[in-house]
Amino acid sequence: MAPPRLVVVHNEVDSDATFHCEALEGALPATSTIAVDYPAGERPALGSADGVVLSGSTAGVYEVGENPWIDEQQALVRELIERRIPTLGVCFGHQLVNAALGGTVEADELRCRPVAVEFADDSLFRNVSSVVPAVHGDVVTHPGDDLEVIASAEHARVFATRHREAPLWTVQFHPELTAAHRDRLEAAFPWREGEHGLEEVTASRVLENFVNFVTERAGRANAE
Repeated sequence: MAPPRLVVVHNEVDSDATFHCEALEGALPATSTIAVDYPAGERPALGSADGVVLSGSTAGVYEVGENPWIDEQQALVRELIERRIPTLGVCFGHQLVNAALGGTVEADELRCRPVAVEFADDSLFRNVSSVVPAVHGDVVTHPGDDLEVIASAEHARVFATRHREAPLWTVQFHPELTAAHRDRLEAAFPWREGEHGLEEVTASRVLENFVNFVTERAGRANAE
């Protein structure tokens, strides 16, 4: 079976912090992944996309005045839902999806460390440990319409969501980050490890599970 055609939407606005977008892209099948720089004006071609991943960003979803592309990407989210294109929102992507559907995002304490989470029973979290990398200063305080909460952390009740009808998931954490990124994390953010460390993290399986879902769905569509 051919790998799915995936689009990674890069949302980082700080040129010194783009490594997480590169890590996200690098964690997906290289032969079938296309990256678009959304803040720079690039836009995804949805007609050929089997799945879309929305990256993190140091921007805030409420900073529309400084980043007018945010409104446009929220419209993109609603189009992805309407077209039933499998979508995964990561960190800022999680917040943007929830905001696009009427949810609330608020500024909070900056957290840059592995955190413990409680997962609901969802295929996205198959074989994922309960410790995940968190790098964020904003949180979703109220989920968007038709979004169910499927993971919670002590500091954030809405730590992951799933759409009730469309194949759309969001996670506040960064599944692309592993122990291999520790030096970059420490250079770009006030990263620290205490009770939990990156060696406990298996969050990259979130991306594997999403890719598996997209692959199976695309295979069924091609067989019809």
